[in-house]
Amino acid sequence: MDHVNSLPAFQSSPELREKLYEYSMIKKFKEGDIILQENAYVRAIPIVAKGSIRVMRTDEEGREILLYYIKAGESCIMSFLGGMHQETSKVRAVVEEDAEILFLPIDHVNKFIKEYPQWLDYIFRLYHKRFEELLEVVNAVAFKKVDERLLTLLHKKAALTKSNTLSITHEQLANELGTARVVVSRLLKQLEEAGKVSLGRNKIELSDEVAAGK
Repeated sequence: MDHVNSLPAFQSSPELREKLYEYSMIKKFKEGDIILQENAYVRAIPIVAKGSIRVMRTDEEGREILLYYIKAGESCIMSFLGGMHQETSKVRAVVEEDAEILFLPIDHVNKFIKEYPQWLDYIFRLYHKRFEELLEVVNAVAFKKVDERLLTLLHKKAALTKSNTLSITHEQLANELGTARVVVSRLLKQLEEAGKVSLGRNKIELSDEVAAGK
C-alpha cells in the first residue's frame, strides 16, 4: 500500500508513518458508527486516515455536548491518556463522515515514544490543540448565548465537510450543543427568517455568510 500521501503529520518521518501502518489495524466506518464508548477500556489509539470523528461527553442524565472534532491525520488525546494510564474512556467518539481509521495498540504507543521523537512531538501538538478547543467549549458554555454557539457549530461543520449543505437533524445539533431540540428548532427558524439558512428534511442549507463564520 502506498502511504506517501497519507498522514501528513508524519511527512517528516516516513519510517514512523510506515511503522504506524505496519502495527495498526485498519478499519473502515460509516457515518454514525461509534468507535469508542464512555467507560470502555482503551486498548488501541485511533488515528484518522480519512474522514472525521466527533468526540462527545455525556452527563449522568444522558445529556451530551460536543468537545471537538478529529480530522484526517489526527488522533484523540483522551484515548492516549486513558490507554497509557489503563483507565476507562471519559468520552464517546462517533464517526462524523465515513472514515478509515488506524488502531495502534497501546504497547506500541509507549514503544514509539521511546524510539521516535516525532511521535512524542505529535502527541504534544495534539494535546495543545485539544486543550485550546476544550477552553473554547468552556468559554462558549459559560459566556456565549445558544444562538452564538449554534452559528459557530454550523460554521465548523461546513468547514469540516467543505459544503454549505449539512445533512443533520435538529436533535443532533441539540445534542452536540448540550441543549434542548425545541431551542435549536426555534433558533434555526429565526435564522431562516433572517435569510441565513434554508431548512429541509434533515438538511440545512447555509448562506455563504454563515458558512464562512461571519
